[in-house]
Amino acid sequence: MNLDEFKALLKKAGFSKKTFSEDVGVALSTVNGWGSANKPPVPFWVEKYLNLYIENKECKELKEIIRENVCKE
Repeated sequence: MNLDEFKALLKKAGFSKKTFSEDVGVALSTVNGWGSANKPPVPFWVEKYLNLYIENKECKELKEIIRENVCKE
C-alpha cells in the first residue's frame, strides 16, 4: 500500500495519523514515516486492519439502523 492509499483508508475509517497511532499503539513518528521517501513502507497489516475497522464500523451502523427500524417494541 502506498502513502496515498494509506491516507485514503485513514480518512474512510475516520482516523487521523495521530488517532490511528494511538488506536494501534504505534508511535506517531513511526506512522508519520510510513510511505515517505527513504522511510519504511506502510506495513502489510495496516491495510487489513483498516479495512476490517471500516467493515466493522459499517456493520455497527447497519445494526443500529435495523434496531431502530425493525426491532421496535
